[in-house]
Amino acid sequence: MGFFVETLIGGLMAGMLYSLVALGFVLIFKASGVFNFAQGAMVLFAALAMARFSEWANIALGGDNLFLANVIAFFAAGVVMFIAAWAIERLVLRNLVNQEGATLLMATLGIAYVLEGIGQTIFGSEVYPINVGMPKDPVIMFESLFEGGIMINKEDFIAALIAAILVAVLTIFFQKTPVGRALRAVADDHQAAQSIGIPLNRTWVIVWFVAGLVALVAGIIWGSKLGVQFSLATVAMRALPVVILGGLTSVPGAIVGGLIIGVGEKLSEVYLGPYVGGGIEIWFAYMLALVFLLFRPQGLFGEKIIDRV
Repeated sequence: MGFFVETLIGGLMAGMLYSLVALGFVLIFKASGVFNFAQGAMVLFAALAMARFSEWANIALGGDNLFLANVIAFFAAGVVMFIAAWAIERLVLRNLVNQEGATLLMATLGIAYVLEGIGQTIFGSEVYPINVGMPKDPVIMFESLFEGGIMINKEDFIAALIAAILVAVLTIFFQKTPVGRALRAVADDHQAAQSIGIPLNRTWVIVWFVAGLVALVAGIIWGSKLGVQFSLATVAMRALPVVILGGLTSVPGAIVGGLIIGVGEKLSEVYLGPYVGGGIEIWFAYMLALVFLLFRPQGLFGEKIIDRV
């Protein structure tokens, strides 16, 4: 029983990290109605900025104040993501207002390649570490409840907690604030939103900036675990099944979808892996997403689209 609970908790923590990446997809889709293929590149770009700014700030401070260097780097990376959001709106999205969804989709592909290229040019292409002080040693808990206790990775636990807090804040932001309601209105109909005075250009800058901050947090967490390297952009691919399960328009759906995927991957690898030769953790999420596409393509919490003619 203890091993099952340990696997379950590990899956839940991994699922929260998937949810964090999936949030970027949901945020952009809720504000523009387009699937953002640049989200993985945004995670990579933000992580590169954080890693390099932290390194440079630490050198400038004499190498003995990592906390202050990380604080400076976080705000500097946030400014970079705001500039990126402004540039994307000014140079790309402003010229594509009221265009077909396929046009916007292709634009996000172009944005992804541009961000990867600019990131490599400015920050370099080496593997950079991010050290934000999160403990990496595992800890044994609940020894009184389970024989031998349950081993929990401190870094994964703290990362999952940060992801949960960010998800809760974004949920409140979309549901309770005027800006959040404006973002949902823009997603429903660009022209109608403009007709009632919602500034489309400013709204897109806001949502891309918020998605950039989410990408920054995700990049810091994943960069701390894996190091900042260009393969980090592929982390977004792990979040695709999460979005499909939860629904493209639902922030809570990103949470639930991430938890389902995280737990499903861990449990299937441990309990089904020995019977299918292992490796099930790699493709389990995509098989589950395929089932949802066949029987419930809008996801668990997504809105069902009905076209009337």
